[in-house]
Amino acid sequence: MTAAAEGTVAYRKARTSAKPLLQSEAAQGWALISPTFLYALILLVVPILVVVAHSFWTQNYLTIDRTFTLEQYRIALTEPIYRDLLVRSLFISLSVSFFSVLLAYPIAYYISFHGGRHKNLWLFLITIPFWTSYLLRVMSWKVILGYNGVLNSGLLALGIIDEPSTALLYNTSAVIITLTHAWAAFAILPIFVSLEKVDRTLIEAATDLGDGPVRRFLRITLPLSASGIISALLIVMIPTVGDYVTPRLVGGKDGVMISNAIQSLFLKGANWPLGAALSVTTMVAVTAIAAASVLLIRSAARLAR
Repeated sequence: MTAAAEGTVAYRKARTSAKPLLQSEAAQGWALISPTFLYALILLVVPILVVVAHSFWTQNYLTIDRTFTLEQYRIALTEPIYRDLLVRSLFISLSVSFFSVLLAYPIAYYISFHGGRHKNLWLFLITIPFWTSYLLRVMSWKVILGYNGVLNSGLLALGIIDEPSTALLYNTSAVIITLTHAWAAFAILPIFVSLEKVDRTLIEAATDLGDGPVRRFLRITLPLSASGIISALLIVMIPTVGDYVTPRLVGGKDGVMISNAIQSLFLKGANWPLGAALSVTTMVAVTAIAAASVLLIRSAARLAR
């Protein structure tokens, strides 16, 4: 037998013997993953399915009629109060996402490009606000924006206003300001990670070819960090549309969001099907907006290149 034939036979034997080993490793991998997967499936998927199922039922006080119906969705989509709350919630969520990214991007850019050996320290300082309770941070904005709060006192001292303003608190603007402050740090981190991946040699090459700072940023840094911007927008937008604590504390009647209506229907209104229909409608709307945002930003990034 020639050396080539012997090599072929040896290769076939090794390949045949490797198959059971690979199959065994794959089986072990699935065995390790399965408990975690089932745990996540039970905690995430099953509650969503329960909510979706309730949205097709009706309820008369404590009695739930499981007859299939779309009545709850008709109410959720046609009743002006719920439609207006959904539109307001989406507006607040998109506004918070926009302002969070607008504030986070310069900070992340400075840390990435000018932080030097102190990058970890800067990132550590960003997390300090999270050492306190979320409720305390929201209440602090009540102190700042209140009738006798810090902002009104400062404006009075400067002579800009003659009497404390009541327009700073208990409205949509107060909710946007509070949520933007609460979620800005969550926008900084993904943007920072994407900026760290930007190849600095591309920026040096653009400089050698005569591009100025603005042109370098628009043509290189911004498109290459688009993934971080998309992540930051989604990280902020998805949870803020369902926030009900902040609107309750600083929103007043003009800052109520759809989540407050859903909470009332589930806990006080004894109308789980309608609350479930509002929840599903909100999830679908947020998913559609998130998908559209990703497509638009990616298209803009491709055009910028």
